[in-house]
Amino acid sequence: MAFGSRTRSNEDRSTPTAPAPQAGGGLTAFIDQGSDFEGKLSFKDTVRIDGHFRGEITSENTLIVGESGEVEATIRSRTVMIGGTVDGNIKASHQLVLHKTAVVNGDVEAGTLVVEDGALLNGSISMSAGKSKAAAKLQAVDG
Repeated sequence: MAFGSRTRSNEDRSTPTAPAPQAGGGLTAFIDQGSDFEGKLSFKDTVRIDGHFRGEITSENTLIVGESGEVEATIRSRTVMIGGTVDGNIKASHQLVLHKTAVVNGDVEAGTLVVEDGALLNGSISMSAGKSKAAAKLQAVDG
């Protein structure tokens, strides 16, 4: 075998590609680190905030607050994932996820709540009524 000869077929050569966007749930907006935005933000898919946002956020899908994100807002969304700081009340109809770097100062209402070790939550927590009715039907069984 000589140096520089090609022994692999075209099928073996691959180039890195970006993952395909998911239908109906792709990232539709991004407020980058160093950005400062104030107002009302309303969206249908997924938005990520790594900068500073002040105001009101309403979503039909997912809000992601990155580790460098700072949000001073009332938030209403299906799913909220927080790695940064949020000052304001949060209503997540499906799920609220607080990553280990999250700091939340405000009241929380969520269908399900996931809190990683290290996350801080200063406020009251209430779980959605629809979820508690389903949980009430479960019974403990001694084994």
